[in-house]
Amino acid sequence: MDPRRRVPRTDAVLEDPRLRAAEDRLGRATVKAAVVAAQQRARQGELAPAAVADAAVAALPVTAGGLRPVLNATGVVLHTNLGRAALSPAAAEAIVAASGYTDVELDLGTGRRARRGRGTMAALAAAVPDAGEVHVVNNGAAALVLAATVLAAGREIVVSRGEMVEIGDGFRLPDLLESTGARLREVGTTNRTSAADYAAAIGPRTGFVLKVHPSNFVVRGFTSAAGIAELTGLGVPVVADIGSGLLRPDPLLPDEPDAAGTLRAGADLVVASGDKLLGGPQAGLLLGDADLVERLRRHPLARALRVDKLTLAALAATLGGPVTPTWAALRADPETLRSRTQRLRDQVGGDAEVVASVAVVGGGGAPELTLASWSLSLPAGYAESLRTGDPPVLGRVERGRLLLDLRCVPPSADAEVARAVLAVAGGPSAGPGR
Repeated sequence: MDPRRRVPRTDAVLEDPRLRAAEDRLGRATVKAAVVAAQQRARQGELAPAAVADAAVAALPVTAGGLRPVLNATGVVLHTNLGRAALSPAAAEAIVAASGYTDVELDLGTGRRARRGRGTMAALAAAVPDAGEVHVVNNGAAALVLAATVLAAGREIVVSRGEMVEIGDGFRLPDLLESTGARLREVGTTNRTSAADYAAAIGPRTGFVLKVHPSNFVVRGFTSAAGIAELTGLGVPVVADIGSGLLRPDPLLPDEPDAAGTLRAGADLVVASGDKLLGGPQAGLLLGDADLVERLRRHPLARALRVDKLTLAALAATLGGPVTPTWAALRADPETLRSRTQRLRDQVGGDAEVVASVAVVGGGGAPELTLASWSLSLPAGYAESLRTGDPPVLGRVERGRLLLDLRCVPPSADAEVARAVLAVAGGPSAGPGR
């Protein structure tokens, strides 16, 4: 008999309880596509017809959104490839609460339209009282684009040559700014720019002076740079891109500019990110002079850059909620990390070792800050199997060893890390160096 005739019908396979349950989570189209693909494999002789349902279940996405949760054991707190800041439970709860109909742009008391996300704006304003007004767009680059479009389209932006940064993945600040129709007027040199350099460049076509914190690199040696306070009397707005989203000074990050301090120094507008040191969702923060922020908020481009209700909810919860996972990870006690890592070592055994290591902030912030930490050292051959496992556990490979740093792993997930390591150690895929 032709083996293709033994392949079960689609409707019969879809009656499998596991697939019926998956339809509620993923939708019928996704589940049916997995079944059809499994049937095709059976017709080609790659699997037994009786295994079609099992293969379809195995092929289904882990989550409806297609993104897989990852245990970040890299020691990089704000890992760009992992979505930067991990949201707090309060922010996650706020997203769920906002997933249905909400009063995002409605005053329930009057029944009339209200300012979008007014609760979030109030929380942001309360967090930075030095700001006369605040606004939120969908990321830090968008905030800078909006400022450049409103204040300098067809005009000039005066900026130091030493602050023409490349953020990452080939993304360069000059390209972003020039895309708005503004012209860049570079002043000073790569390593030294004075207030006089800025003053000499100011003219009738100047839109604003831009100060950019080079948060992902440091220039040392014969260097100097004009501060915000030195630029406030030049007769044009001073816009400061502080990058990392630090709202107030913090002793752990003495070299990171904060929004409150930058405004007090005289900046007219501060631009920052919400998904870095603030520890919230991806967002661009605009804080500063009330009239200036209102001009930006009312510009037509602001509509294209606005954030959705889920981001507004998560940002408000981050601003007013408990300590975020970002700050918890940055301040993790090294001795506590050592104890957790030792317990993990005791569970997995083998040739695992507990070693001193160094963690970093990441996300383009505090490039010179290192955090004393501890890691579980494993053969480098474990890396791929752990990365592709369920759940994925991502570490970093240094000098031929895989290091798993628990700094960014919730203590409640330590047991999952142990199970993942034991599964690799017990299988044939640990690779060279076992």
